Amino acid sequence: MQSRVSAKGQIVIPALLRRKLGIKKGTKIRISEEGGKIILEPVNDRLLRSLRGILKGTGALEEMMAERALDRDREDAEFPPRIR
Repeated sequence: MQSRVSAKGQIVIPALLRRKLGIKKGTKIRISEEGGKIILEPVNDRLLRSLRGILKGTGALEEMMAERALDRDREDAEFPPRIR
């Protein structure tokens, strides 16, 4: 199967593949590059399940929580609560 890129950088995903992969109007598509190839993956339950646990043991959750705490501190300093 082939598709062409429009002047706006858009492509058409053939109907056969859209049906096979459950891609409907409004479906989000994850775009990545691997070994010089463009990879398009529909963001659906199957993809989300495959990513489950991928960051386990990396400390990513703790890092994110620390970043959020810093953001809250910055916002509190920037916008102190009003006294009524």
